[in-house]
Amino acid sequence: MSQQFDILKAIYNDTKDEKYQYAILPWGATEPHNYHLPYLTDCYLSHDVAVDAAIRAYEQGRIKGMVLPPIPLGSQNPGQRELPFCLHTRYETQKAILTDIVASLDYQGISKLFIVNGHGGNSFKNMIRDLAVDYPHFLIVVSDWFAIVPQIGFFDEKDDHAGELETSVLMHYRPELVDLSVAGNGVYFPFRIQALRDGTGWIPRNWAKVSQDTGIGNPLKSTAEKGRRYVEAVSNKLADLFISVVEDEIY
Repeated sequence: MSQQFDILKAIYNDTKDEKYQYAILPWGATEPHNYHLPYLTDCYLSHDVAVDAAIRAYEQGRIKGMVLPPIPLGSQNPGQRELPFCLHTRYETQKAILTDIVASLDYQGISKLFIVNGHGGNSFKNMIRDLAVDYPHFLIVVSDWFAIVPQIGFFDEKDDHAGELETSVLMHYRPELVDLSVAGNGVYFPFRIQALRDGTGWIPRNWAKVSQDTGIGNPLKSTAEKGRRYVEAVSNKLADLFISVVEDEIY
């Protein structure tokens, strides 16, 4: 990590008289992640992936972007928001936060923002459409970092929440925050109705009924090496996205 911090210091140590072409906004949530991961897992992961991608974009394309502090306010499902200290944030609240951030960046002459989302319950598309009306020259691009690269080939099992993927990536970035000795097995109980399982219809899952430990996916096969390999692939794709959007015409 020391080499990463040296690069960050060179890029971000002083913003005076520096030109930044874009900003990155990590967005997570505050919620339980089984018993072995911290409540801010989605924030840590979206932030650290964003930093890796910003460094790669600078090294490969010499474009300079600023990674903003992660937003810890996400939208929660029934059965999750009842749990102690799990914070549910309404659409209107999230939109107000994003609007103020866009207004600040726009005033400072920065017109490109990448949201690196780490929480599956968050949805930004309608917010971005609304902001495109108010700020037609301002471009917002959103990416769910955990969905950019398929899990197959990196992990033993495909999972959803606090399983092998998130655990392995946090073991890579912040191993001191992971305690597998207390992890539940992340057994998942899907909808009984086939039409809800296959996507014919959608309702929010009641977390208390689909999981016994708030996890969906077994974390016990997680390793830091699996996490490293996965986020290397993810950050490379994000870096390519940053470079392409900053340097090229979209249409």
